[in-house]
Parts: sequence; C-alpha cells; structure tokens
Amino acid sequence: MTMRLERIGREPEFSRYMDLKEGWLDRRIFSDAEIYEEELYRIFARSWLFVAHESQLPKAGDFLTTHMGEDAVIVTRQPDGSIKVYLNSCPHRGNKVCFADAGNTRRFVCNYHGWAFNTAGELQGMHEEYCYDEGDIDRKKNGLRQVARVGSYKGLVFATFAEDGPSLDAWLGDFRWYLDMLLDNEEGGTELIGGCIKSVISANWKFGVENFIGDAYHAGWTHDSGCRSMNNGQPFPPIDMDNSYHASVNGHGWEFGTEGVGDLFLLGRPKVMEYYEKIRPKMADRLGTMRSQIFGSVASASIFPNVSFLPGISTFRQWQPKGPMQFELKTWVIVNKAMPDDIKDEVTKGVMQTFGPGGTFEMDDGENWENCTTVNRGVVTRHEKLHYRCGIGRQIDHDTLPGIVYRGQYNDANQRGFYQRWLDMMEATDLGAMPPRPEPRLTGVAETRDLPGLFAL
Repeated sequence: MTMRLERIGREPEFSRYMDLKEGWLDRRIFSDAEIYEEELYRIFARSWLFVAHESQLPKAGDFLTTHMGEDAVIVTRQPDGSIKVYLNSCPHRGNKVCFADAGNTRRFVCNYHGWAFNTAGELQGMHEEYCYDEGDIDRKKNGLRQVARVGSYKGLVFATFAEDGPSLDAWLGDFRWYLDMLLDNEEGGTELIGGCIKSVISANWKFGVENFIGDAYHAGWTHDSGCRSMNNGQPFPPIDMDNSYHASVNGHGWEFGTEGVGDLFLLGRPKVMEYYEKIRPKMADRLGTMRSQIFGSVASASIFPNVSFLPGISTFRQWQPKGPMQFELKTWVIVNKAMPDDIKDEVTKGVMQTFGPGGTFEMDDGENWENCTTVNRGVVTRHEKLHYRCGIGRQIDHDTLPGIVYRGQYNDANQRGFYQRWLDMMEATDLGAMPPRPEPRLTGVAETRDLPGLFAL
C-alpha cells in the first residue's frame, strides 16, 4: 500500500523566520499553531524517525507502541526476524487498535467492532463477519497501514512515511562516525534496559532537541547546584575552548570535549568511570584515539529531528510533539550489552539521579523550556528576534572530525545546523534534492571503525 500526503493550504516562506548567517531566529516557530501543523507534514511525516531499539523486540511477536510525530504506530518483530511498523488505527472507524506499551502477541484486535490483525498488520477476520456480503470488503486492502520504509543502524530502528528521499544511511551520513562512539565502542553493541519513563513537559519539542544538540553553555549555570550536590560540592568541570568542538551533519549534532571524563564524573558513579577507563584502550583500538578521547567527556548529541542522548551519562531520549506547546519526553537507559550486571545497575541509578524525571539536572531543564515557550507567546514578545550568534566565526577544517566543525564547546553552531535542516525540510518539495550539509566524506564506508588514515587517528 502506498501513502500519499497532500497538503492543501498556504505555502509560507519559512526562510523569513530565521537568518542563520546573521544568527537569529523568529520566536514564532516555538508557539505558532500553523507552523507546528506544517512541521507534522513537512518534517515528521517525511523524516527517518527513531521507533525502537532492537533489544526491545528480541522475539517474534514482540511489539511496542509509539508515535511518529502525532501518528500512533505499532512496531512488531516478525517470524522471519524483520521489523514492521504500521499505524495504530483500525481502518474501519479509526479506533486505536493496541493500548499496551509493549508485549508479545499473535494478533491485535480492535475493541470497537472486533476487527483482528496479525503481527504483520494484515486483516484476519471481523466480529459477525457474515454481515458483509461478497464484494463488500477486500481484506488485502484493509490491513493496518504500513509505513513506507523501515531501517536500522547498529540497534536503532528507524521508520519513515516518505516513499522517496534519502536512505537511512544517507540520512545519518557522516554522523555515523560520531554515533559509533555510543553504539559500537565495545564488541556486542548496546541495549536499552529498565523500561521507558514518560513525562509530559509544557514546552515546544525543539527546545529539548536544541538543548542537547549543542547547549553546553547552560550547564555550568543552570546545573551548578545539581552538579555540586552530586559531586561533593565540586562545580561543573571547566571547558577547554581550544580542545572542544561542535560537529553538525545534516542537522544532527554532537558537542564535546576531548578530556574523556567530564560526563562520567557528572554521572557520580565511580565504578562506571573505572569500567570505561578499563576498556578505553580497546576503544582506541576499535575506533581510533580521537574517539576514545571524546567518549566520556562533557558532551551531548541529537539525531534530527527528535532524538537526543548523553553518551557518557547513558540517557537516551525522544521528544514526541503533542502540539506547539507540549511534548512527551520518553527516556531510556542505554548501555553496552557486554557490561557486567552490577555496572549496568550503577549506570541506571546514575541516570535516574541526574536525568530521570526527579533527577537533579532534569528538573532544571524542564522549567527553563516551559518558561521559554510560554514567554515567547506574548503578542509583542513573539516579534522579537532570538540570538544565535555565539561562536559564529569559529568554523574550522579538521583533519579527523567529519561534519561542519566549530571550535569551542560554548557555541550556537549545532543549533544553527539543526535549524538549517529544519528550514531545508520545511521548504523542500523534493527530499532527494535537499543539499547534504556538508558534502559527505564517508560515502561508501560501511564501518567507521575500519576507516584508514586520518579518520582512524
């Protein structure tokens, strides 16, 4: 089944909402209902969106429910090992088919009229089926609507409603070099553990993403008291502006230091730091010296449009839009599968104490994002520009680091890169014509750990 999305209505010039060369944004993109509706069509209905980690669906019949934008979907493991994703909406009257967060099943049955679907989303039967005369219904055409494409990268499962446009590999592009620090720093890959925590925050979804994609600047101020309470009164680690960076690829971003310990220190779990120091030489052999020095440093990252993580602290999260002024935050703990169980337990406790719903850092952020969203709505305030010029002249060419690279961790560079991709997608009629940002250096490279030369430094 094909999916055609038609947008009927105005075609605004979205470029008028920002000038990224000058370094400003229009506040209306954080609260305007019409802009938000366009985001659902132009970004969430066309992007590759994270829907699951393969570790959440180990067996045939395993499923979970989630959202792609505001579209409810079911993600299921098939008998052949593949993963299917389809709308969680009965084609009869549109009722939600599955209300469970996760489980294992042989079928899904709609509560309204008893329409039953197998785990591939195919219609199998209906309550009082005799009432349908021959020719009334074609079962093959009335299954649960499949998304256009499903793909995975080292455990992360993505799906898109777009039938054309870039492949998942092209979507991630050279950002794979950075992702592998999280997903492939040790043999065996990663897994999500301890379930999913959901919380609702009265803020625009973009504030969460841009905070994690590059806003190291807020940490030493916003999180000062939390950091001191977690680490015997010690303040936030100082930033070395000469040896820290922002790197952006196609709207994805990773900001980081190179000292290797800052985030592990903030996690407040000495056993976890000991574990990573023990495997760091193997990490250097696997990914190269540079990446082994980056991992564990003060860092944060986001995958466009709505996934973020802290690689050293091990929180992995998704910002699900629920209107222009609300999002649902889904939070998981991501660990190496090869970790001993006692270290996994230490990581989980550390994540909950720092970036769980009651964590010392999480509450600070949520309050700030809510105030940013509500204050920006003011009828006069909304017409004032927001400043995004920090570090605007610090772009560099780097022999080892792929992407658009800026020197200095206190910077707005990755935020500007995120909004450039936002603008690309909001204005693009042909996703295949969107420019890569920047031109890829790793085209044709299947495994970044096998890179020769400079990238292996």
